[in-house]
Amino acid sequence: MVAPSPPHNDHRRLDLRSLALHRMVADKLAANPALLEVAQCNLIRWREHMRGTWLDEWDAYLNGPFDQLLAFLREDSETATRLRQSSPFAGILTEQERLAIYESYSARTHHPGREPHLG
Repeated sequence: MVAPSPPHNDHRRLDLRSLALHRMVADKLAANPALLEVAQCNLIRWREHMRGTWLDEWDAYLNGPFDQLLAFLREDSETATRLRQSSPFAGILTEQERLAIYESYSARTHHPGREPHLG
C-alpha cells in the first residue's frame, strides 16, 4: 500500500506558485484589458507549430466573456491547474513580479498554509 502524499508536496507547491502567477495576471488584465492581446498573440504563434486540445481550451477562454477568463485564472481547479502548465500569458508579468512570486514559493521560503510575501 502506498502512503498518501503530504498535502503540500513539491508538486502542490509548484501548482500554488502557478496559481499565484495567474492570479497576478488576472489582476493586471482587470486593470488593463488590452494586455489580453499578448496572450492571444502567443496562442496564434503556438498554433503555427503545435497541436492539442489545450490550444482550443485556451482559445475558448481568451475569446469568451472577460469576467469568466478572470475567474478561471484565479480558480484552483483540476482544469485550471492543467491548463496553467501551458499558459499563453507569458510576457504579461514583469521580471520583478515573476521573481517575487518564484521567491515566495521556493522550497526554502514557502510555508504551506501561509500567504506568500510578494514584496
